[in-house]
Amino acid sequence: MENKESQYRKIIHIDMDAFFASIEQRDHTHLRHRPVAVGGAGPRGVVAAASYEARKFGVYSAMASRIAKHKCPQLIFVKPRFDVYKAVSSKIMTIFQDYTDLVEPLSLDEAYLDVTENKKGMHSATIIAREIKISIKEKTRLTASAGISINKFLAKVASGMNKPDGLTVITPREVHEFIKTLPIEKFFGIGKVTAAKMKALGIYNGSDLLEFDQLELIRHFGKMGNYFYKVVRGEDNRKVKPERIRKSLGAERTFDNDIVSMKTLHEKLKSICEELGRRLAKSNVSGKTVTLKIKYFDFDLKTRSISLNTWQNDAEEIFKIAKNLLHSDNLPRKAIRLLGVSLSNLNNEINYDRSNQLTLEF
Repeated sequence: MENKESQYRKIIHIDMDAFFASIEQRDHTHLRHRPVAVGGAGPRGVVAAASYEARKFGVYSAMASRIAKHKCPQLIFVKPRFDVYKAVSSKIMTIFQDYTDLVEPLSLDEAYLDVTENKKGMHSATIIAREIKISIKEKTRLTASAGISINKFLAKVASGMNKPDGLTVITPREVHEFIKTLPIEKFFGIGKVTAAKMKALGIYNGSDLLEFDQLELIRHFGKMGNYFYKVVRGEDNRKVKPERIRKSLGAERTFDNDIVSMKTLHEKLKSICEELGRRLAKSNVSGKTVTLKIKYFDFDLKTRSISLNTWQNDAEEIFKIAKNLLHSDNLPRKAIRLLGVSLSNLNNEINYDRSNQLTLEF
């Protein structure tokens, strides 16, 4: 009789622990065991990563630096070293490739792995995850947390359960009971706003969410309602894609002081487009849709886009298009704190459809 667990994929989600901050603490002894934030310390600065010592004070990534400093007066700000982070990330991705080619990076510090079939012929995804964690520690002196389960959604949730240096397994037999007791805030894809809306509907955990039918969820949450309906039932058929298709490429800049002068804005915009041009050349891609992003002094955010008939990757041409968008008649005329330009509808569409074979023992 076939083992029921042979019906399931074996997905691992690896998430490095406070990646940028941990590298800084590793490389600078005076930062160890101290609250560290990677990012700019200025009035317009943003925290890119926070050490676990800083998180105890409520400091998290994407937080304004001035708020972070208020929460933790002893916080130490460190300028990011992205070249170092990328080099360490490359080492980690190489470790993953020792086990499977089905590796889908989500960022420098996290990735999904499908180890249903793997290069070492190992039957246990849990043992593979444990070996990967040990190898990362030996080669980088950093810790990672791992989540193991039957699909991406559950593996992602599991990796965040016991940070740092955690390893959490949700076996096929445990899936439904696990989801029933899972607080709604712990569902991947549910942020503060959606969680508040769910609680207003009486949804506090997976068990509550199961009470709502598909049409009700779509009525309340739009397209995401269909996603919620499926994942709360343990359904997530998304494949681990070895290469994620980049949908856009951009560059943006937050200014130290709000800018009103159109001449100065043109200068800044030209510099941003030149940086975008370099990134496009490095990635060897072109696109047909140019989008201008504007954030005003009062945090009002506007975007304007235009789609072209031909592929474009020339910085000078993109600048001309972006400058025209900046002069759109229906845009407000007030001080600007951020400009960004991106190119989408790229010419890198590739189908990476891969079949997954199923094996025994979780």
